[in-house]
Amino acid sequence: TSFFSPVHASGNKQWDSPASRNEQFSPGKLQWEPLCQYQLRHLQDGARISALLPPRLEGHWISTGCEVRPGPEFLTRSYLFYANRLFKAYQFYYQDPSCRNPTYSLVIKGKVRLRQASWITRGATEADYHLHKVGIVFHSQRAMHETVARINQTSGERCSGFLPAGRTWTPGALYELLSAKAERDCTAGLGFAMHELSLVRVEKYNQPLLLQENQGTREVEELYLGDIHTEWSERLHYRPTGYQHPLQNAMHHVHPCPACGIIYRADEHHPPILPAQAEIPMLLSGRWVSTRCEVRPAVLFLTRYFTFHGNNRSWEGYYHHYSDPLCRQPTFTVYASGHYTQGAPSLVVRGGTELVFKVTHARVTPMDQITVAMLNSSDFGSCGTAGAWSIGQELDVTHTNGCAALGIRLPHTEYELFKIEQDAKDRSLLFIGERPTDGSSPNTPSQRPTSYQSPLLQCAGPSGASARHFKPSYQGSLGAYVHSGALKSPLPGLGLVLLAARLV
Repeated sequence: TSFFSPVHASGNKQWDSPASRNEQFSPGKLQWEPLCQYQLRHLQDGARISALLPPRLEGHWISTGCEVRPGPEFLTRSYLFYANRLFKAYQFYYQDPSCRNPTYSLVIKGKVRLRQASWITRGATEADYHLHKVGIVFHSQRAMHETVARINQTSGERCSGFLPAGRTWTPGALYELLSAKAERDCTAGLGFAMHELSLVRVEKYNQPLLLQENQGTREVEELYLGDIHTEWSERLHYRPTGYQHPLQNAMHHVHPCPACGIIYRADEHHPPILPAQAEIPMLLSGRWVSTRCEVRPAVLFLTRYFTFHGNNRSWEGYYHHYSDPLCRQPTFTVYASGHYTQGAPSLVVRGGTELVFKVTHARVTPMDQITVAMLNSSDFGSCGTAGAWSIGQELDVTHTNGCAALGIRLPHTEYELFKIEQDAKDRSLLFIGERPTDGSSPNTPSQRPTSYQSPLLQCAGPSGASARHFKPSYQGSLGAYVHSGALKSPLPGLGLVLLAARLV
């Protein structure tokens, strides 16, 4: 739900690695730590990540699974960047959320030039790009018929005859959609743009090879490109301020990754057909936590921790907001709770489940002086007790119907989209609907999301019985924060809350 010269930056990323080799085998008594607390702490104190500024794009970058864009659109991506700034990008589109039934493939050629660090999105680099050519290959007669109709109707006079309506599908035929040389662009009907190249970030971290025996690590590189606007009509003009799900370097990706080799070997004539996946029932009960420091459009950095109680369909969630892309500098935390309806299969987004969430209670904890000053200067009766805010002190804002300064409104209803998947390590992942790019709330059925945010990892089942061992010496700052009581009760939640900072 929602409420609302190279320079290196360092932080931590979640992968299931315990301590370092020395820590793992040094003397000391092992203790058991709840996995949820381990995960929250590990976001700051776990495997080391680094972000290179400016980023190094050169290489081959691939999706690690089937992606969902607003619309919905189901796709996989394979992008090649060369040392001379030229690039060749493949986008493979599908009928289904498992990316097994391809409709058409785009091959995109152009040039990209990195500029300066973004003034809007901290940690990102801005870039300029120029498209030279875009070609399309259809993978069935039906796909060709439907796509050509869209192009002929919406791409202007110069494209009204892109292909004759009765043209017979020819397997493997490549048709030119855009040519800079010929000054022809017939891509508008597809909602196509490559504005994602205008915002770039590259991260590196080390993934453990064998957790149990701690047999060293493998370097993983991730490429974050700009987000896609959730409103179709805005896609062609929108300049990103957030990111899509990252691509990974084909030579340095996570393991296991069943889709990686398939996507790496694909081209416009041979689209990747991903392995079939079993449908996972929508069993929300338990606790779910962020797997990374998340970035939202309009420069919001946060982590989420939710608990769902299936017996009475209640939920609670903690949204920890930060001022930096590594989630090291906290600004404020919002706790929210409420109830949700029984889900129903989505008729719009195949594989998704539609639910309705009600947010009825909220508490806010300011974590820096700027937030304290803002809350204390808010209008009387608009955000908790006026003048009573201080760093680290949690106050209830339910009696003031939320907190206007943070965009929290109570009570509040949101129309949500959920999906549960299992990753290659058989861990359960929860995908919650993507927040509207314009900062609004999905408070009507027509505004229900058609794509997803970064997934949450299930860290405990309904009984809360999921734990891992740790050494006391490995406790980090967030671990201390958890045990101090600042995180009271199992962090709950969902992705749905209401704030300018968009709580879900």
